[in-house]
Amino acid sequence: MAEVMANPAGSGLRRALPLLLPAYVWLILAIFLPLSAMVFFSFMSDMPLSGGDWSFTLANYQAFFSTGIYVRLLGSSLRLGLEVTFWCLLIGFPAAYALAKVLKGRSREAVFLLVILPFWSNGLVRIFSWAMVLREGGILDTFLNAILPFKINIDLMYSYPAVIIGLVHSYVPYVVLTSYLSLQAIDDSLIEAARSLGASRWRVLRRVILPLALPGIVAGAVLIFVPVVGSFMEPRILGGRTGTFYGTVIEDQFVAVFNWPLGAALSFILLAVVLAILATASPIMRRAQ
Repeated sequence: MAEVMANPAGSGLRRALPLLLPAYVWLILAIFLPLSAMVFFSFMSDMPLSGGDWSFTLANYQAFFSTGIYVRLLGSSLRLGLEVTFWCLLIGFPAAYALAKVLKGRSREAVFLLVILPFWSNGLVRIFSWAMVLREGGILDTFLNAILPFKINIDLMYSYPAVIIGLVHSYVPYVVLTSYLSLQAIDDSLIEAARSLGASRWRVLRRVILPLALPGIVAGAVLIFVPVVGSFMEPRILGGRTGTFYGTVIEDQFVAVFNWPLGAALSFILLAVVLAILATASPIMRRAQ
């Protein structure tokens, strides 16, 4: 008993180890080993599976800086990530507030079901559904021409807005869920006290609700920005030629060109850039917690 009281941290770690071990074994097998293999590939001149001669080289990383197209595509992907994150926050936070503070009972359950509904369908199904909506002669075009007295031509397929729409539809539930958890934790008496003291709705939102909900907002933004920067499926299908981004180039290196070393190098450059952005924003994230 005296030893346990003398070293409670060590005792707690021993008790938690059987619970933590499966998760850490899975992380090692499913994440760290593949990443280690990709690091190894990124420094190779050719794949050993191709049967050709190979050696260790830095040419794959040098290609990123010597070829301007990769830098431009990375900038376009970062801009895409910021725009999609912005629209997801603009759409998702009001929905989360309505779920947490306005709706009650069955109406909340029904709306919550609609929010998480995209998670129940395959990503390709969602994307091709938008293709049927946004193309010329599609669902949106037919509906508008049926109700309007004049004929219009809605054809957003293979455009930048189509990519934005598809990505926002895929990732906006993350903002809704994370913001909902933060808003649900805010005591309603704080909002009522601010209103009773004469604060306007806008002032209550700006001085009370947003600061307290900031952890959920930041978490949702990170969950969206990181995968969107490297996304390739939505830009490929909905964007066509205009949907060429950094993620689609990486996919081409692995699938079409079979240049795994260059694809691995481009992937780790993207990972380094994203980690640098998160490290720069970490003071804001720490203050939000």
